[in-house]
Amino acid sequence: MLFPNVKKYIEETVFSFDQIPAERKKLLANISQYVSTRLHEGHTAELIYICTHNSRRSHFGQIWGQVAAYYYGIEPVQTYSGGTEATAFNPNAIHAIERAGLIVKSDGAATNPKYTISFSDEGQTITCFSKTYNDDANPKSGFAAIMTCSDADENCPFVPGVAARIATTYEDPKAFDNTPKQDEMYDERCRQIARETLYAFSLIQSVR
Repeated sequence: MLFPNVKKYIEETVFSFDQIPAERKKLLANISQYVSTRLHEGHTAELIYICTHNSRRSHFGQIWGQVAAYYYGIEPVQTYSGGTEATAFNPNAIHAIERAGLIVKSDGAATNPKYTISFSDEGQTITCFSKTYNDDANPKSGFAAIMTCSDADENCPFVPGVAARIATTYEDPKAFDNTPKQDEMYDERCRQIARETLYAFSLIQSVR
């Protein structure tokens, strides 16, 4: 069972699918098609969400991708994240995830700590830390690369081993760091990525 606050957040988000523009829905359907094809072929569907620093948007994608798969009962699906360089999972992004009801625990490392993200009573967890997209922790072939920022999409024209490349870019909430709108904009980006990811996975349920 999902944690109550996570379930509430998801249910509210699902009711806002009408906020997604029609052209955006067509783009998101490419994610659905990749996952559906891999599952029908008997493979695990693996998605790497990629952004330049692997610190904000790509982690939102990784987390909501895994949660969406669980919510819709779609398996086997495994989500990952990476960047063109490694930094750290940004604290403002972590706080947005916590406000959405997920539980975040750090290993306490001083530099680039690893975080364990929990979202259900059944013990499902997601491991998040900043890394490059070709890090050993990520798959090397047959995966979908979901480009979550335009900088990474433009500066990383070739991703080795990719089976599908889909650009669903988002505005960076970093622009609002240390401003009065900081939390609001991180929450907005977290919600937008959750909404679009849940929408993409809802299509997979409807065709299986």
